[in-house]
Amino acid sequence: MPDDYSYEYSVCQDMDQSPEAAPIQNLKNFNLLLYITEAAGILLIILVGIWTISYRGGFAWRSQPGLEFNWHPLLMTIGLVFLYANGMLIYRTQRTVRKRRLKLIHSGIMIFTVLLTVIGLVAVFDSHNLAIPEPIPNMYSLHSWIGLASVILFCCQWLAGFLSFLYPVVQQSTRAAYMPIHVYFGTAGFVGTIAACLMGLTEKALFTLKNGTPTAYSNLPSEGVLVNIIGLAFVIFGGLVVYLVSQEAYRRHPQPEDDILLERRKN
Repeated sequence: MPDDYSYEYSVCQDMDQSPEAAPIQNLKNFNLLLYITEAAGILLIILVGIWTISYRGGFAWRSQPGLEFNWHPLLMTIGLVFLYANGMLIYRTQRTVRKRRLKLIHSGIMIFTVLLTVIGLVAVFDSHNLAIPEPIPNMYSLHSWIGLASVILFCCQWLAGFLSFLYPVVQQSTRAAYMPIHVYFGTAGFVGTIAACLMGLTEKALFTLKNGTPTAYSNLPSEGVLVNIIGLAFVIFGGLVVYLVSQEAYRRHPQPEDDILLERRKN
């Protein structure tokens, strides 16, 4: 038997439904909400960038652990918030793209999210372990617990999705049963990430804008105002994303070619 494989297309059972049989989608206000959501996400990244550069001193690596920390909020915002959100939204924003390609795009976005998340985690652990005059304890706050739990859930979601949908090793019936679970925990992980970001913002503000100083958080200095605005931006962006991914009216309906899966068979 030859070692190489030949490829053929096989049609799944639900291919019998024609495009005309698909229910009519109600996309009223979808584009407007999407534009507002993306604008809010970009604004959020810009605000975090302004905060870390203008108020926290900018960026460095291990030679300056205090500045290395600043990579953590920025990369987590870009990766585990903005890219994570767009990875979830891709099936609703790219309605005419074949599902096989959407799966690849979705997976690619999530891989890049993992990469940024890993760098962001390295930055925060380094900033603690290399702190002067003595190391700062790790993993003691609720922010760190919920944040790490969200990262672990995200990675498990990506692996399960890869094995179920992109390079399936399970049967069609199992994939169909797992899909709503995948969607639910994907959304839950995103909500957990937003919650962790809000806790991290508050924690950082309390640690750096200490009481008894002119810039105490309770005096609402300019940095405190910016931190609060960033927190509101997290809530607005997160709320809009969850709304868009949870509305059945905005769901992408299957196309005839969606379920043509590329299967590998030995000659």
